[in-house]
Amino acid sequence: MALLVAGAFFMEILDATIIAPAIPSIAESFGVPLVDVNVAISAYLVTVAVLIPATGWMADRIGVRRVFISAIAVFTVASIGCAASVSLPMLVAMRVLQGVGGAMMVPVGRLAVLRRSEKSDLVRAIALLTWPALAAPVIAPALGGGIATFASWRWIFLINIPIGVVGFVLALRLVRGGPTPSARSLDWRGMLLIGLGIAAALIALEQIRVDGTDWPKVGMLGAVAVVLLGWAVRHLLRTDEPLVQLTVLREQTLRITVTAGSLYRMVITAVPFLLPLQYQVVFGWTPLSAGLMVAALFLGNLTIKPATTPLMRRFGIRNVLLVNGIASVGCFGLLALLRAGLSVVLMAVILYVSGALRSIGFTAYASLAYSAIEGDDLTHGNTLNSSVQELAAGLGIATAALLLSVLASYPLVYLVLGVLLATTLIETLRLPRNAGSHVSG
Repeated sequence: MALLVAGAFFMEILDATIIAPAIPSIAESFGVPLVDVNVAISAYLVTVAVLIPATGWMADRIGVRRVFISAIAVFTVASIGCAASVSLPMLVAMRVLQGVGGAMMVPVGRLAVLRRSEKSDLVRAIALLTWPALAAPVIAPALGGGIATFASWRWIFLINIPIGVVGFVLALRLVRGGPTPSARSLDWRGMLLIGLGIAAALIALEQIRVDGTDWPKVGMLGAVAVVLLGWAVRHLLRTDEPLVQLTVLREQTLRITVTAGSLYRMVITAVPFLLPLQYQVVFGWTPLSAGLMVAALFLGNLTIKPATTPLMRRFGIRNVLLVNGIASVGCFGLLALLRAGLSVVLMAVILYVSGALRSIGFTAYASLAYSAIEGDDLTHGNTLNSSVQELAAGLGIATAALLLSVLASYPLVYLVLGVLLATTLIETLRLPRNAGSHVSG
């Protein structure tokens, strides 16, 4: 079941990012300006952001099995609709429908795995669930660019169909979990405040670009996001049946994942965004060459994955996070040394090591998050962490674009990101030495 959810997670993240290289082809097909097609990306991201906070309630009220199976069906049907779109408004509408499926699919699928996994098996399950978040953003630019170059952009969505059909059949056989008898009523105010706050934040972050950022618009949307999210926190702390129970943050392991883990995700998300730009804009490489080089990150993610669980069991989650954090900071120093005349083999080795470290750190944080929470807290913790991680991923790309605009130097941007990553070590040092030991073994 963990592999099934990981496959759905991969499909959801891939679909969120793969469309970007095909924007020129889509614009030409519909006869619209390039900038207008960006709404197809934003519509998907905003829909996911608005609905994720309600997924915990949906899982309790409707049942994990029904929600997850329905989500795969909706996502697959919407993918067919995207491929068959004859106009930009139709494509945007189908992307919104995809967002509905994507918002339910991943958090609810993860919750199904967490509920059915013994604590001793949690690390192995989390290791399977985390690789899509690391692999998909790296594969998407090369895959999307290749499809847009050698085939129709519609194949970007058609590749989801066989994955969705297989996932639907497997979900019918594997996923269990009915409604919770004591399911709470829906906190409509909390859902609207959190959803709209996250949506405003993501739209603001999406407006930050390497060139031509509309700062007044970013500032206005950012202010709206701060007000809405601040209001949401106040509401969640005061209402009797909140959409998300913020008291779960009293558990240190979840709190550190939400804070330091989100900062870690923000920083590592920036790297796959920066590298293709650097290779093409500064080094003069072709999009295909840049995509193939960045694939070394994915190779590092993939090949180290079987070792992540043994590492945590041998040395403990805290020690793994500490050593991995120090090594990751050093790796950003190596990224700052990338230049046009550097050996291609050496570049690939640096990216491979970076990918391996990303995989270890991401898996360790994800395992730590759910190590000490159970029962109803598991639902609330999963919903809260999913929402925050969604924001962190968007903030990573925005931060990279902002730093690049201000510093105008890729090496300096990598060094600043390394310094940001170093701050996560402070929280790691505060962890007890045996943190998460009952799940790491």
